[in-house]
Amino acid sequence: MKLSVIGLGKLGACTAACFAAKGFPVVGVDINKASVEAINQGRAPLYEPGLQELIEAAKDRLKATQDYEEAVRESEISFLIVPTPSREDGHFSDRYLREALGQLSAALKKSGKKYHIFVITSTVSPGTTEESLIPLIESASGKKLNKDFGVAYNPEFIALGSVIRDFLNPDLVLIGESNRFVGDKLEKLYKAVCENKPYIARMSIVSAEITKISLNSYITMKISFANTLANICEKIPGADIDEITRALGADKRISPYYLKGGLSYGGPCFPRDNRAFAAFAAKYGVDAKLAKTTDEVNRLQVNHLAETVLKQIPESARLVAVLGLAYKPNTCITEESPAVRLIEELLQREVEVITYDPLAMDNARGYFGDRISYASSVKECFSHSSVCVVTTQADEFKAIDRSYIVHNPTIIIDCWRILDPARLGKKVKYIAVGRACDGSHPAGSRILEPAPLQYKALA
Repeated sequence: MKLSVIGLGKLGACTAACFAAKGFPVVGVDINKASVEAINQGRAPLYEPGLQELIEAAKDRLKATQDYEEAVRESEISFLIVPTPSREDGHFSDRYLREALGQLSAALKKSGKKYHIFVITSTVSPGTTEESLIPLIESASGKKLNKDFGVAYNPEFIALGSVIRDFLNPDLVLIGESNRFVGDKLEKLYKAVCENKPYIARMSIVSAEITKISLNSYITMKISFANTLANICEKIPGADIDEITRALGADKRISPYYLKGGLSYGGPCFPRDNRAFAAFAAKYGVDAKLAKTTDEVNRLQVNHLAETVLKQIPESARLVAVLGLAYKPNTCITEESPAVRLIEELLQREVEVITYDPLAMDNARGYFGDRISYASSVKECFSHSSVCVVTTQADEFKAIDRSYIVHNPTIIIDCWRILDPARLGKKVKYIAVGRACDGSHPAGSRILEPAPLQYKALA
């Protein structure tokens, strides 16, 4: 099968590279000339772990263009992975999808091809494909669904920072199909590409659209429940959120994934998908109270952390170091990052902030400008501030020990409990989110190793 991938952003570039590395000829399309040139020069257009290596493995099977006609002419299946930003009403905008599909449909009409498959990978509000996108294709191409072209809704379930691993080893491949032929083609493709044996769910297009946002909305409820539980544990001496969630997650009805109390969820998918679920339900007269309350709890979690930080700031030096800016480790994305929201809260309380992140410094500078200070390392943050908040599980932060400590006392607020208090020394007051700050786990004591935060393929 010859494939085209429309949109070479953080998901599209990885998808194109994965298909090509597995042996399929792929044409990538993007309006950004720099992204096209990077692919054609054998360079990753953006950072994602493993992407450069995949592009090199793909060799001459991967190329890019700005020409939609070339993409249609040289492929049987087109995957559309373009932005679908949230509208003010919570629904997803299909503006960019319509623009891309209009171009592809016109190219299909001009090509004289007998059949082509369009695969919508971008997240859309349920009903969008059949109510808006298919009629557009028919109008612009002059062709008929399931006679001259087929359509599938096939969203990815990935997480930034592990896109390639998640794409090649998914738990679930979701295929909403316009007919059996389309579903068969996609199932055959994924069986050739996936390195595991995922569950392949084939269903109607609208059922697949509902499945996508329902899954993410459900996961956010699980996160907010764990965060609420962590807040309770902080009030009770001896209570430990990690011990509790480790036990809860052992029950296969619950599972350990995303059950780890800490910061609120963020990023480009979870917040907007949960709000979209509530908006979708309201469209059909259903009040999705769970989804709306989950969003409220998530917003309050940042306020809770801000209050924890404020209680520890000495009046003599209102400066806080925030270690971590991205919404999760191994990515530069700061969209709806809880760390960014924490900094905003601190700035509103007239607290100065110095920050460091291994990957997200440029994005932070673009957002905050000169409102905060930027360090070149973890150690520089500790040299300037006696209060440090660790907001992501970056490997670089896990190395913090007594050699980093300058001030006496130094207060470390560890949002994910990734540090070992025994390695921090007696100068440190260690505060772990999800545990009571009562001396139960002082610096110099040993605690159970916390379970790692489980990141599944859910973007």
